[in-house]
Amino acid sequence: MTFEASLNESIKTFQALTQIKPQVQAASDLILETLRQGNKLLICGNGGSAAEAQHFATELTGRFKTNRRSLPAIALTGDGTLITCIVNDFGADHVFSRQIEGLADSGDLLICFSSSGQSSNIVSSLQTAKELHLSSISFLGKGGGACKGLATIDLIVPGEQTATVQESHLFLLHHICECIEKAFPAEK
Repeated sequence: MTFEASLNESIKTFQALTQIKPQVQAASDLILETLRQGNKLLICGNGGSAAEAQHFATELTGRFKTNRRSLPAIALTGDGTLITCIVNDFGADHVFSRQIEGLADSGDLLICFSSSGQSSNIVSSLQTAKELHLSSISFLGKGGGACKGLATIDLIVPGEQTATVQESHLFLLHHICECIEKAFPAEK
């Protein structure tokens, strides 16, 4: 793909995000409600989506633009020892669901990233969240795949290219960080 074609594909996908604006607002509201109540976010994804999960947790626990209080967000992708233990003892399908079982408290929120929506361990994590009566948000692409409809709120990027879906997920998580920082003002 040429530079121009890649740029046009990204622009087209970004412009299509207006189609999911109500879901983006609902997701922002749910995240804010969770954080205001003192609960935490558990965030997961595979590959590039794992990087987005870690990025989101970093923006909240560390900082996005302003020095505000640290907010409770855990990327379930960051502990290699734990991940390999779970994969070895329970299988890759349980790498996130097992952590959710051990770390989630009532009122916590699961956030999943999957550009295809087809990852079996993401499906399993969403099912575990339901079993534990946790709310959840899925950042998806390519029509939502097997994950579509499993979360409390689906943010399905209207795009088929993995790269542009992931770029859109990053844009959306930064937009949500903007909303969070308005709700949690900077420290003096």
